[in-house]
Amino acid sequence: MATETTKPAMTTATTSARRGSSFLRIAILLQTLTIFLQAVSAGLLLTASYGETLHSVGARVMYGASMLYVLAAVLAWKPGGGSPRPVWHASGFLVLASIQVVLGIAHIPSVHLPLGVLMFGLSVLALTRRPGPDQELHG
Repeated sequence: MATETTKPAMTTATTSARRGSSFLRIAILLQTLTIFLQAVSAGLLLTASYGETLHSVGARVMYGASMLYVLAAVLAWKPGGGSPRPVWHASGFLVLASIQVVLGIAHIPSVHLPLGVLMFGLSVLALTRRPGPDQELHG
């Protein structure tokens, strides 16, 4: 009888973890798209009068997407009992996004632009990464 009561609990935990994992992938996808759009708006910044406004608004959206990534990583980790590694990745990314905002406000393009490229690459890497054995669910 004990196995009958634990089986639905494990199924519920697995379903919850899958939902958390899906939310995490969507958050990473959103972050990746917003960073790509920041690159587009940076080009418009150089060529169009509305480029500065678009880039400024995009920076806020990208920062929000980075915060959403942290939230999704925590929600995927805590209830599912998986590895905390995605939380560390998301938190590190939020630190990079914070540095990027400061560099943009300070008008330091010599560091701001390469950091943006690095962030896009890291975001694509996070998006394409498959969970390893230590990131699988512990159910």
